[in-house]
Amino acid sequence: MALGEADALGPEAEESRAQELDVIARGSALESFTESQEVRGLVGGLAAVCGDRTARETAVEKFIVIMDKYQEQPHLLDCHLEWMMNLLLDIIRDSASPSELFHLAFKFLYIITKVRGYKRFLRLFPHEVGDLQPVLDMLVDQNPKDCETWETRYMLLLWLSMICLIPFDLARFDGNTVSEEHARMPTMDRILKVAKCYLVVSDKARDAAAVLVSKFIVRPDVRQKRMADFLDWTLSMLSKSSFQTMEGTVVMNGMLQALAQLFKHGKREDCLPYAATVLECLDNCKLSESNQMVLRKLGMKLVQRLGLTFVKPKVAKWRYQRGCRSLAANLQAKGSVTQSQMINVAANEAEDEEAYDIPGEIENVVEQLLVGLKDKDTIVRWSAAKGIGRITGRLPKELADDVVGSLLDCFSFQETDNAWHGGCLALAELGRRGLLLPSRISDVVPVILKALTYDEKRGSCSVGSNVRDAACYVCWAFARAYDPSELIPFINQISSALVIAAVFDRDVNCRRAASAAFQENVGRQGTFPHGIDILTAADYFAVGNRVNCYLTISVYIAGFPEYTQPMIDHLVNMKINHWDSVIRELSTKALHNLTPRAPEYMANVVLPRLLPLSVGTDLHTRHGAILACAEITHALCKLAEENNRSVTYYFNEKSLEGLKQIHQELCSRQLYRGLGGELMRPAVCTLIEKLSLSRMPFRGDPIIGGWQWLINDSLRSLPLVSSTARQHIKESAVSALAALCNEYYINEKGEADPALQDELVTRYISGLQNTEEMIRCGFSLALGALPRFLLKGRLQQVLEGLKKATIISPEDVSFAQSRRDALIAIAKVCQTVGVKGEGSQEEYVCKDNVTQIYATLLNGVTDYTTDSRGDVGGWVRKAAMTSLMEVTLLLVQNEAELINANICKQIMCWLAQQAAEKIDKFRAHAGSVFLTLLHFDRPPVPHIPHREELERIFPRSETETLNWNASSEAFPRITQLLGLPTYQYYVLLGLSVSVGGLTETTLRYSAQSLFEYMKKIQNDSSDMESFCETLLKVFEDNLRNDRVSVPLLTMLDQMLANGCFDIFTMQGNHPFPVKLFTLCKEEIKRSKDIRKLRSSIGVFCGLIQFEGDMREKVLFQLFLLLCHPFPVIRKTTASQVYEMLITYSDIVDPAIMDEVMTILSDTNWEAELTVVREKRNHLCDLMKVPKPQLVSKSSAQ
Repeated sequence: MALGEADALGPEAEESRAQELDVIARGSALESFTESQEVRGLVGGLAAVCGDRTARETAVEKFIVIMDKYQEQPHLLDCHLEWMMNLLLDIIRDSASPSELFHLAFKFLYIITKVRGYKRFLRLFPHEVGDLQPVLDMLVDQNPKDCETWETRYMLLLWLSMICLIPFDLARFDGNTVSEEHARMPTMDRILKVAKCYLVVSDKARDAAAVLVSKFIVRPDVRQKRMADFLDWTLSMLSKSSFQTMEGTVVMNGMLQALAQLFKHGKREDCLPYAATVLECLDNCKLSESNQMVLRKLGMKLVQRLGLTFVKPKVAKWRYQRGCRSLAANLQAKGSVTQSQMINVAANEAEDEEAYDIPGEIENVVEQLLVGLKDKDTIVRWSAAKGIGRITGRLPKELADDVVGSLLDCFSFQETDNAWHGGCLALAELGRRGLLLPSRISDVVPVILKALTYDEKRGSCSVGSNVRDAACYVCWAFARAYDPSELIPFINQISSALVIAAVFDRDVNCRRAASAAFQENVGRQGTFPHGIDILTAADYFAVGNRVNCYLTISVYIAGFPEYTQPMIDHLVNMKINHWDSVIRELSTKALHNLTPRAPEYMANVVLPRLLPLSVGTDLHTRHGAILACAEITHALCKLAEENNRSVTYYFNEKSLEGLKQIHQELCSRQLYRGLGGELMRPAVCTLIEKLSLSRMPFRGDPIIGGWQWLINDSLRSLPLVSSTARQHIKESAVSALAALCNEYYINEKGEADPALQDELVTRYISGLQNTEEMIRCGFSLALGALPRFLLKGRLQQVLEGLKKATIISPEDVSFAQSRRDALIAIAKVCQTVGVKGEGSQEEYVCKDNVTQIYATLLNGVTDYTTDSRGDVGGWVRKAAMTSLMEVTLLLVQNEAELINANICKQIMCWLAQQAAEKIDKFRAHAGSVFLTLLHFDRPPVPHIPHREELERIFPRSETETLNWNASSEAFPRITQLLGLPTYQYYVLLGLSVSVGGLTETTLRYSAQSLFEYMKKIQNDSSDMESFCETLLKVFEDNLRNDRVSVPLLTMLDQMLANGCFDIFTMQGNHPFPVKLFTLCKEEIKRSKDIRKLRSSIGVFCGLIQFEGDMREKVLFQLFLLLCHPFPVIRKTTASQVYEMLITYSDIVDPAIMDEVMTILSDTNWEAELTVVREKRNHLCDLMKVPKPQLVSKSSAQ
């Protein structure tokens, strides 16, 4: 909002107030220009760097960085501007300066001007008589088309515009031009020629040329001789140019800037004779039809300057003047200002005003400005608003009132949001200038109140945030403009509207604008009810968080009776039908929180108003009304219960019947179908949930069956709804089911009706094998939500059904979401039924079924299914880990003896593996669950292997601070588990995927941590033997499992290259390399996976370092790969063998080394196999390796 001082700094991020204040404090900490010495050095060194382009650009960048720091506080440069300019002008005036240095000095001058603004800088230019000719000559020497030196031309034009102010007739500089052999152009014409030349260029120099014209043409000598000609030229150029071409746009821009500046700085009596002609030419240009925003803005600027020329410059005696403008005095007076401090407007009206005619052109000017208020660009509307304010201040009272009346016509709902925005800006300008008399406030306030809630839907979004923002600006301006006594009749309306905007507006900038306007009114007017208290709760920073505004701040403010009803009415009238579903849902939650502030009003007024809307025709209104009915009903019932009253205390028969009728009405009108049904289903499910939680007296009513049908139908219909709505519908239906069952399906004995139980459980279990994945998901979670009395006697059947839903079969391999939800449901069921070691497996988690439950959950941790969506098995693994934690903690807290050592070992080992894998979010979840189980102490989880060592590696104090998402923090810890025998296999399995992965940070830190561990055990043969044995076991168990084997080969390649197995290289025929070689050979057998084959080449080359028979086997395998069917594999093999022979030169006899290396490097290994095979066989002969023999397909088979 254009609030000047109220539009404070402050980031948009929703952080705590303390943090934001700290940021602002540090951001505004500059107190002086601290780089003055550095700048002196930079400017002093320009001569040395100007010859080197790189050094020159470095100096410029450094200077820009220094200056840009002061963009927010440019006044700190003021006392340094003069010496900086003098240093640079010394370079410019030095005739010995090369052209690069000359232009570089001007570039530095421009950078300073950009930060401080040319108006402040202009007056510092030297403007002696002796400066005129040199500066003019410099300008004439410039090439207007040189795009590298535009800063030079810009600064020279500004300098010349200052020199033009010298109080001497320019004819004195011309001498006797007639007597000279070659007539010389007069100085006046030279300057004018330069100005005209640069008014039609497309760079920044055009702006400076307009400034030059405004200073030069208004000189008395130039005005007499050249003003008329210059205006003729500009109007001629304007009329000949078209805004439909780029060249025409550039020319028109220059002309309009020049005219606007000229009519701004010229004397009225000098400009008045030409104003009508200029206005006529401007009308003919039809700039309002242009799509060039800058041209329309300049047109507005010129129109208002022409309007100001037509009317005499006088302060309107009729304008409103507020007597006391001191904030301190206002606060001391508690907002009241005595009549003696005010100027009596009525007395002024009685004074005879100087009679003069208002030219007819003023009507045209005002009309154009009013049209400009509706322009599509804000900058044009803002210029028009300022023009309206300036011109209205010079009009008689009656005409000014007509302008206000025309302005109020902008606020029609037939007008666009642009008109509303422009109208608000203009009203604020009139108010600020005292041109909106108190008699008009009664017309303006209703308009502003509408503007504060203006929101027009356009497609899938809306427009109007700028209108609401500008309306806040109007309220801010009125606070400063009017005496408190003038606004007292409207205080309650304005304060309520601003509070509502500050708390309930969708956009953060509007909430902050409203908060700032409210603050200004509290300070300036002092009449807003509970102003200081509200400001404390809803200040600029607090309103940054929308959820906090709706659910917390609103409740506090509604505690003040003046605001309670307006806030509730606004939510009901404007927000529950909002186009954004997030706002609708937040509004209904806010109504729930506000209900205790006005329960009678909610029950007797709001609820009866909402019930018809909940079955209305508009989808958004219907959705919001149903949710609002649900939330308000629940809040009223909670309130009645707290006060020991009947739950129906606040409801009459009509309301209760209306709540029941919602579902029946929607069902009969088939409103659950189609896209609208995606909103209606979760809304009515929420209604069912809230009415059930409210314990409404509907037991035995037919409506219960209808509600159950809707829940079941919603779960069955999940495949038919859009993917974005599925999760919400599923969650709403499951929550409704849980509440409905708990309230209406239990009898006095605490049991369920057997027929109902059989129907529900059987239906949901049969749905678990449906061919649609989403139906499985819905019914899985439905089983998880069933209360204990419905599961009693059916527990084993439910667990068996859920277990089947978690098993991967060929036809449902991609059903990862249904497996995830089934695992979540198992944990929920276990928590619902409870634990009893010796109990029946049909009723409790007991010794008979605990092993089966754990087996199902542990099986979920091994789900690595992938499809086009990526690692979808990760969802299943995450759910399995969460469920394992929940079930384990449930057993620990009830009957810990049901957890045996083997189960606990499996849980911790699988979690350790997941905590070492490559995907950050799954690693973080596994790490969190691992530490939760490790450090749980109410009581501790039994049988955790190596508990003491684990607690040393993961101290309890670091549980909260350890960031498992960060590879740099997670892997150094998790690799320490390699030293614990129980965890070694699983951690190594997880690390294999990470070290051999593709993500750079994961790869780097996991490999680094692994190599550090290997260094520690390098000299311990038993540890090395154990590690290698585990490594081979991991390889053997995952042979041909590409998810593990491919990254494992990459990891082995890195480990061999890093010398991790140096301890075995000196031992001939050590079993480790032999077994590793065999496994690698088996892994790549008949493989067509390029990545796998490439990784294996690296492993084979690394195995050459082991002595004994190994070398001949490795060379034979590598020579086989030299004739692989894939050219890329042949080429990679040759390259890596070449590097291998350089590294391990003792493999080859030095006599044949050069020849071998030449064959490897010079042969085109991507050539035909017959050519390549000859070269390969020659290598075999040279290195005494048996030649691989061709095997025919028939013999191979």
